[in-house]
Amino acid sequence: MDALYTAVATANGREGRAVSSDGQLDLPLGFPAAMGGNGKGTNPEQLFAAGYAACFASAMGAIARQEKIDVSDVSVTAEVSIGKDTDGGFGLAVVMRAELPEHLEGAAGRDLLEKTHAYCPYSKATRGNIPVELVIE
Repeated sequence: MDALYTAVATANGREGRAVSSDGQLDLPLGFPAAMGGNGKGTNPEQLFAAGYAACFASAMGAIARQEKIDVSDVSVTAEVSIGKDTDGGFGLAVVMRAELPEHLEGAAGRDLLEKTHAYCPYSKATRGNIPVELVIE
């Protein structure tokens, strides 16, 4: 791969800070209340969900431009779950929810979602590693 851009961020744990090299991101991190934390600060799952949703929506825009489909009213929500894995560690699972307009109901919307999932860099990175469910709303 010939990199066009490289993001650099440093973190010191789930109860520390995450800071990007350019200073645009500087966030306190904290365990979610559901995992026994105080819920003060964002967490890696939220950051991953935000990045995946943004990337997926942009990838959908690229596919839509190629196919001359209007996706101006589309929104994408990523739900990233963390839980115990079968080996005693932790694993992730993702549900990608796409809210599509009426003209993309049925097979047209499903086709666009599948093509987006094949094209999106985050989807490529997760493929075969974590379950990703695609849902049309």
